[in-house]
Amino acid sequence: MQLIQLQPGRSAPGAAQRKPSWLKVKAPGGQNYAEIRRLMQDLRLHTVCEEARCPNVGECWNHRTATFLILGDVCTRHCAYCAVAHGTPPEYDVDEPVRLAEAVTAMRLEHVVITSVDRDDLPDGGAEIFAGCVQEIRNRLPETSVEVLIPDFQGSERALRIVLEARPAILNHNLETVERLYPLLRPGGRYSRALQLLERAKDCNPEQLTKSGIICGMGEEWDELLGAMAALRAADVDIITLGQYLRPSGSHLAVTRFYTPDEFEQLGALGRQMGFRHVEAGPLVRSSYHAWDQAKKATATS
Repeated sequence: MQLIQLQPGRSAPGAAQRKPSWLKVKAPGGQNYAEIRRLMQDLRLHTVCEEARCPNVGECWNHRTATFLILGDVCTRHCAYCAVAHGTPPEYDVDEPVRLAEAVTAMRLEHVVITSVDRDDLPDGGAEIFAGCVQEIRNRLPETSVEVLIPDFQGSERALRIVLEARPAILNHNLETVERLYPLLRPGGRYSRALQLLERAKDCNPEQLTKSGIICGMGEEWDELLGAMAALRAADVDIITLGQYLRPSGSHLAVTRFYTPDEFEQLGALGRQMGFRHVEAGPLVRSSYHAWDQAKKATATS
């Protein structure tokens, strides 16, 4: 397979904003979609599917899968690419794990993904709530596997251990972008801290499945992208996701380049050559897209 030398980051701001044909999706709808939306409203729960304006919300909800967003819908950080609201969050609801477990039971889910806004205002970053959600789900549905997509907890090893002790099936923390772009795109985060979190997870439990994701098209160079993938593999990450950045609004970072399906296929092949147990790469791929299938494939190769 011939490697295409990409040069993302060279386009003028706004130059690549028209979406190519391979990024077009159907508008969400259908009976399952309506049922899940009503259930979320009734139980006062949030999903990252809606808050982050995920293009796959219609497909996933019609397959009765969803990624729950806990600890409110207001983030303490302000990443340049993220659609989730930022500011001062309200006090969180300590009963949220119970309500979330009720929703999982009602939806009869076999695999659950739980993520959160960043809560730098909390001493443990919300780790106890993450652990509570895992435990409540396991109490009701012991056969359901739970994946947690956690923030960096500002580097707190104690907070990470709280989550790990709840024994999630997969621990995910997204690297999101390359090291050079962190100060611009993730001013509240640190590239080295993200990698350290994933390394610590394996140190605490070598059998723990770990996962991370990178968003493409935010100004990275091809070699930088491969370098970030290699850094994740060096941290012993098992599963990697690679997807296209889509600008949520005119006030967010502009798309610098749209990667083609063939280029994502190349990234997938290179990721497999690096030794990841599973690589999910494609224009519409998001961290929790086909998460249950990712978990099965990664487990099958262990």
